[in-house]
Amino acid sequence: MATQQLTKNQSLVLDALHHAEGPLSAYTILDKLRDHGFRAPLQVYRALDKLLEFGLIHRLESMNSFVACAHPDHHHHHDHGVTAFAICEDCGQVTEMHDEAMEERLSVLAGKQHFKTEKTTIEIRGHCQNCTAE
Repeated sequence: MATQQLTKNQSLVLDALHHAEGPLSAYTILDKLRDHGFRAPLQVYRALDKLLEFGLIHRLESMNSFVACAHPDHHHHHDHGVTAFAICEDCGQVTEMHDEAMEERLSVLAGKQHFKTEKTTIEIRGHCQNCTAE
């Protein structure tokens, strides 16, 4: 989906995530967008749901927060395959990663259990290079 096809609220939420220094919760997004007419959490959640559906953002389950997709051109029905996130415990930096070998291995493991995956997200917690160098 091209950005110009987004609603005003979806565009504002996506822009807030693109300009954020780290993951944002729905309530943080609401606070950032109050000057743009956002008054209720439902406005944010509706926009987030559509942006997730379009593959333009990701939800970090462990943090109950959202980040803009680092590879939005590959958003065809969440066709990212396996998405992994490295989350720094110190500064909160989130790095999105994809690896075909890891994706293939996880697919084989799931297949051995006769399990059909819909979505696979891996969250790796630790310390980024900048924080470990200090």
